[in-house]
Amino acid sequence: MTDTDQAAPPWQAEVDAHKRAMPLQRLLGNGMDYADVVEIYALADAGTPWADAGARVGDVAADKASAALAAGHVDTARSYFRYASACYRVGQVVLPDDDPRKRPMYRKLIDFYCAAGDLDDPRTEHIAIGHRGGYLYGWLLRPAGVDNPPTVILMGGFDGWREEYHVGATYLLARGIAVLLVDGPGQGETRLFGGLHMTAEVHTAFSAMVDYLVADERLSDTVGIWGNSMGGYLAALTAARDGRIAACMVNGGTIRPAEILDRFRRFISKVQPLLGIDDPDDARTAMNDYQLTETDLASLRCPVHVMHGTPDQIFLINNARAIYDWAGASDKTFTEFPDGDHCIYNHSHDKHTTTADWFADRLTTSKER
Repeated sequence: MTDTDQAAPPWQAEVDAHKRAMPLQRLLGNGMDYADVVEIYALADAGTPWADAGARVGDVAADKASAALAAGHVDTARSYFRYASACYRVGQVVLPDDDPRKRPMYRKLIDFYCAAGDLDDPRTEHIAIGHRGGYLYGWLLRPAGVDNPPTVILMGGFDGWREEYHVGATYLLARGIAVLLVDGPGQGETRLFGGLHMTAEVHTAFSAMVDYLVADERLSDTVGIWGNSMGGYLAALTAARDGRIAACMVNGGTIRPAEILDRFRRFISKVQPLLGIDDPDDARTAMNDYQLTETDLASLRCPVHVMHGTPDQIFLINNARAIYDWAGASDKTFTEFPDGDHCIYNHSHDKHTTTADWFADRLTTSKER
């Protein structure tokens, strides 16, 4: 019998599914080290549970960070703390909220990201905003040497949460724009530790973030919003409801997030914790209520940029194009990547430069950055 005749190990189908959800281009484009991705894949293929593989590789990176910091190599320490956080982020994704490993792993990814942020200049700040009996959690990153910069609220979707978008945030910082990396209701730290799930009034949570930013005397009153995947829906919704939003970027978004369930019915397991609904049928029904109409989007009058990959099967391109078509803005842009995957992970630098330059042109007074 040859090796190819042998049956695949019992864990392989699950590992392959995780790798499809978290492919190399997504993980590298969003801040992981190549060697760490390869090691997590190899450990999982060899039978180490995915979450344990992420933790094991993350601990190695954290040890390197601590050693570098003790030796006075601050830049090296910062980079390894962020790699450690990324490994824990990727590891915990597969765990349901009731798994006893979930919250400890999530706390570690927060702690490692915080350790890196403490070495930033200006220091990255951990933000908690009280909202409807719970807390919205985020990270405030400010550009060095810029007084009263504009700010972009930046978030992900169903399971790609705020720290995953740190790389995109650095492109904005380089152009003199502050960033509030956030977990909205039902996402990340806000769900696991802040007690908030997504409801029909989800846009009010992002308006509360705008309130927080405009009250910060270190920042200007100019606020943009950038949503990725389902976060693109949230960004467009917020921009349509809150006239203080000065510019809106939708990357990999849709007018109807429930469309993912039309093609990937098992994805309901991600929707249930987002909404805080245990019954899958009830969650599916509730998710169908989240939909942007032509009337809704007529109120989206700030500059808007919709970016999408033609072959995207998570959210179909026609449902992203509708945001562009229906937006009431006079300044609107549609950027299509003919070979782009979901959220354009496979053109990371192009996506980030296009987005950051677009925001800089609309939120800052200087275009020399």
